[in-house]
Amino acid sequence: MLKTQKPDTNLSAEDIERIIRMAWEDRTSFEVIEAQFGLTNNQVIKLMRKSLSESAFKLWRKRSTSYSSPLKHEKKRPFKEGRFKSKNQKNDHKK
Repeated sequence: MLKTQKPDTNLSAEDIERIIRMAWEDRTSFEVIEAQFGLTNNQVIKLMRKSLSESAFKLWRKRSTSYSSPLKHEKKRPFKEGRFKSKNQKNDHKK
């Protein structure tokens, strides 16, 4: 599924793997990825295109843009509050 070459970014391999996992998750929005890693929606798409095989990228792209998955964008979500946040998320995390 993952290509062996590392995309041209200043991100560590661990960060790239985390972004890919977050991008595949339905309930993790592009805005959360941007808040944590500073990557815009278009930059995430480019990273996914470079990091995944062609077939995996096509599956992800179809899934992330489908009508059944409006959750990838905060503004399209049917809810505003009550979303679970992992303690590992940097956004608004207090120890």
